[in-house]
This record gives sequence, C-alpha cells and structure tokens, in this order.
Amino acid sequence: MTTHFITAEIDLQESPLAIQHAVEAELQKRGEPLRWAVTNVDLERQKMMVEAIVTLSTGEGQAVSGERDMGFKGNPH
Repeated sequence: MTTHFITAEIDLQESPLAIQHAVEAELQKRGEPLRWAVTNVDLERQKMMVEAIVTLSTGEGQAVSGERDMGFKGNPH
C-alpha cells in the first residue's frame, strides 16, 4: 500500500451534499481517500481546489498529474 498527496480542481456544485459527492467521485479515480479538504475557492471560475491523501494497493495504478508519493508503506501502526 502506498499513500499519495493529491490535488484536484472540482466544479462548484449547488449544495454541500453535491460538493461532497463530486469530490469523492473524483478522488476515487485516484485511490481510496483517507481525508480531504477544500483549500481554495475561485468564485469567478466556479472552481474549488481540493487537497487529499489517498491510498493505493501495491501495483494498483500509477501516480497521475497532481499526485506525490508520500512514501508511507503498509500499516503505520
């Protein structure tokens, strides 16, 4: 298992629940989200920036643009 720090740009949605669903759907494309946070909102462009920590099972996909391997392997405990 590897842990990655990623950033994603998400379109603003009409409701908080719709935002949550949009963020989780985007993050699932990149791994299993552990946590995420909205770090910037651009009202003019109707976009928000999300930073997240996701995990990938060993051999599951490759890092994509906006990802950085945090170097954590396996269970941290």
